[in-house]
Amino acid sequence: MSEQSANKLFQNSSFLQGHNAAYMEQLHARYAKDPKAVDDAWATFFRSLGDEPGLVEAEARGPSWARADWPPTPSGDLIAALDGRWPTEPTADVIGAKLTAKAHEGGVTLDEGRLHQMVLDSLRALMLIRAYRIRGHLAADLDPLKLAPPVRHPELDPASYGFSPADMDRPIFIDNVLGLETASIREIVAIVQRTYCGTFALQYMHISDGEQAGWLKERIEGYGNEIAFTKKGRRAILQKLVEAEGFEKFLGVKYLGTKRFGLDGGESLIPAMEQIIKRGGALGVKDVIIGMPHRGRLSVLANVMGKPFRAIFNEFQGGSSKPNEVEGSGDVKYHLGASSDREFDGNLVHLSLTANPSHLEAVNPVVLGKARAKQAQLGDHDRTMVLPVLLHGDAAFAGQGVVAECFGLSGLKGHRTGGTLHIVVNNQIGFTTAPHNSRSSPYPTDIALMVEAPIFHVNGDDPEAVVHAARVATEFRQKFHKDVVLDIFCYRRFGHNEGDEPMFTQPGMYREIKKHKTTLQLYSETLVADGLIDEGVVDEMKAEFQAKLNEEFEAGKVYRPNKADWLDGRWRHLGVGNEEYQRGVTGAPIDMLKEVGAALSRIPDGFSAHKTVVRLMNAKREMIERGDGIDWATAEALAFGTLQLEGFPVRLSGQDCSRGTFSQRHAVLVDQKTEERYYPLKHIREGQADFDVIDSMLSEYAVLGFEYGYTLAEPNGLTLWEAQFGDFANGAQIMIDQFICPGERKWLRMSGLVMLLPHGYEGQGPEHSSARIERFLQLSAEDNWIVANCTTPSNYFHILRRQLHRSFRKPLILFTPKSLLRHKHCVSKLEEMGPDSSFHRVLWDDAEMAGQVSQMKLKKDDKIKRVVLCSGKVYFDLLAARDAQGLDDVYLLRLEQLYPFPAMSMTKELSRFKKAEMIWCQEEPKNQGAWGFVEPNIEWVLERIDAKHTRPRYVGRHAAASPATGLAAQHKHEQETLVADALTG
Repeated sequence: MSEQSANKLFQNSSFLQGHNAAYMEQLHARYAKDPKAVDDAWATFFRSLGDEPGLVEAEARGPSWARADWPPTPSGDLIAALDGRWPTEPTADVIGAKLTAKAHEGGVTLDEGRLHQMVLDSLRALMLIRAYRIRGHLAADLDPLKLAPPVRHPELDPASYGFSPADMDRPIFIDNVLGLETASIREIVAIVQRTYCGTFALQYMHISDGEQAGWLKERIEGYGNEIAFTKKGRRAILQKLVEAEGFEKFLGVKYLGTKRFGLDGGESLIPAMEQIIKRGGALGVKDVIIGMPHRGRLSVLANVMGKPFRAIFNEFQGGSSKPNEVEGSGDVKYHLGASSDREFDGNLVHLSLTANPSHLEAVNPVVLGKARAKQAQLGDHDRTMVLPVLLHGDAAFAGQGVVAECFGLSGLKGHRTGGTLHIVVNNQIGFTTAPHNSRSSPYPTDIALMVEAPIFHVNGDDPEAVVHAARVATEFRQKFHKDVVLDIFCYRRFGHNEGDEPMFTQPGMYREIKKHKTTLQLYSETLVADGLIDEGVVDEMKAEFQAKLNEEFEAGKVYRPNKADWLDGRWRHLGVGNEEYQRGVTGAPIDMLKEVGAALSRIPDGFSAHKTVVRLMNAKREMIERGDGIDWATAEALAFGTLQLEGFPVRLSGQDCSRGTFSQRHAVLVDQKTEERYYPLKHIREGQADFDVIDSMLSEYAVLGFEYGYTLAEPNGLTLWEAQFGDFANGAQIMIDQFICPGERKWLRMSGLVMLLPHGYEGQGPEHSSARIERFLQLSAEDNWIVANCTTPSNYFHILRRQLHRSFRKPLILFTPKSLLRHKHCVSKLEEMGPDSSFHRVLWDDAEMAGQVSQMKLKKDDKIKRVVLCSGKVYFDLLAARDAQGLDDVYLLRLEQLYPFPAMSMTKELSRFKKAEMIWCQEEPKNQGAWGFVEPNIEWVLERIDAKHTRPRYVGRHAAASPATGLAAQHKHEQETLVADALTG
């Protein structure tokens, strides 16, 4: 192009207007650095100016007081657009070529000036469209209450791109970007405003995957993708709104002032849930696992899950949610779960609503774990048959850290579920806290940006927009197996609960709410205006539904639950544990143990294992061949492997658990040259059950909750979570307190989860010494779980296998050792894991056990002067000191299972030593450890056997605020003192 042509091209260009001066300077500076960095037309134009490069760059930098972050982002975007650097949009060259071709087809010749003007118009129009895709949601009509006007962002103004009012109706070539080859700016704005700035607003341009972003764009943009429903579909939405509003109003009349955490103001959730189930079923979903807070829970139970209205009314009248023959404490009605089957268009979908407490968002990982277990059972490797759906409040979604933890799990191999569909019931308030005080981000959903999830913002007063968003969100999840968020802007009509007075703190909001029509009223008016229904139809629908509720209300007075569904399905072969102790057949055939042992020590040919690992594998082989010296990690692997051969899958997760925090496990071998991974326990024999060992993300709360949820759906496998150190369980205390400890009593939900908590005082300081035995024992009651502190590999082997060889399931809280993992005396024989062997809740003194570590011969029982009772690692310190001093009248008795306290076994053993002094020895401070729990239990035993000393004496560290000292010398002194005091003090 000649300089004359270039000048002619640009002299009338709107890009030379004053508001683009900064852009021109920056573009000129780019040319000065590299003439090839700009379009040829610009290069020709700048060359004609004759300015020196240094002056150009200095002028572009601006004065010394100019912004330090030059060049500003919008100008960078504009340059990128003009240079054709947005791969998803047409480039200047492509547009120019197409315009030239079209002109040629029509027999028209375009001069260079006209062609470049048309290209620039196209690029500016495309920039405007892109701005709506990025920023359009900021100007959307989302708030039903209209408490704040939508933002009018300057990037959404055509004038920002040089379009004057006179340009609005001029046809511009946009290359089918909106499904149109040519459109005026007025038409473009109408389409993008309808698409991105109405009551439906999609936030998706943060997604870096071009296929995902492109699919969403094609799904919602252009003619034919408008929000549109058939008459039948609109009538179905109306019916669900009638039921949602009618149910809440009925409860409000019958139980005035009673807490129900109603959905009033967010009724569009119900048709949205219906759409997710319907569309999901059509796309292959067989199971929907739901987790939600208390708000709207009763409506979801009744109107989505199909829980009988009479059952809910009975609970309001003081009835129980559980059958009479099932014991349990129960819970408030808005915490309860349920399950049901729904059929849409011939597709049967099973729904499961997970019970949960009021601890906000705590149910999230539980739902994910249940979904993962269901997927494993169905062989759903594509993760399209089981859909987790999580409902959230806006303040909790932004404020609770476990939400971010669950997003962190979403893409991890050991925990992914193929994407969760998140629904935020955005009441625009948290209890009494306004959004500007409850989050730092524009939206409560901004936390989902961390995984590039698409976010559908919708106005809850437009139920068709809500249902449309639910449909597209479900389709996206099924196609891309990724998290997706539906953000329903709504409000709470009656405050935090029905007895609350919201005017105390939000008078402005609640003045608007009081005069605001309900969603049903607004939608009814729309349908009447559209001629779909007559004005009296809605009243008839309401009356018909109210009559049904009145019938159910009367039936609720005599309703009784007649079935406990907790023992259905995969739980059918299990029962309720009773007071009679079940030892379980936990011994394994010797041949099976040797077969597992051989697989454990087998390294594939050509596999370059680490030399230390090779040595460990050889040591394991020798242990198995000799039949003795079996250490802790080997016994654990034998337990896992024998269960697998019996058909029970094993799943172990935790931080660095594949190698083991103390390099003791090596469940995965890593090739030192290729980093290929080999799992010995996956290669025992053909047809074995699966073995999964998962190095989890650095989380306790979410990961423990996930594994707990897994056990709720899978009773026929061994599921374990290992804390890197026992005190890491502190980070999951909500999960322990609210789910694992009371779950069976509150919600009739068994779990066989095993928690492995490394525990032991090794002189390494207060952190990671104590797994807080006292906390778990304080929570122990009503046979809710098992708390154990084993001292032998064989007992560890048996207690793991006992989890599956009983007729019921209980969580197992297992304190595991650190130094004992390699202690020369903490070993077992293979025969102690063979047939006729089992777990011992109380273990005898090694001095009376043939072939064990002690060579001392103790005096007869009636000559024993002192019995030292203990649990865990301290036993080996006591044993070494007792034998070194030749104290043959001191007997050491180990309490291996702390809860349920083995009163009968302890009675049997201690009755041998009625005259002896009784000592309880522990490493932990007096206000910690097991002392507070065991003292009354031991005292009961001593009184029962008519012992001379009716109370045990405490020996251990003094009460302390910190679990342990950080000084090695002080630790050693304390340990020696307590051992000496226990034996001779």
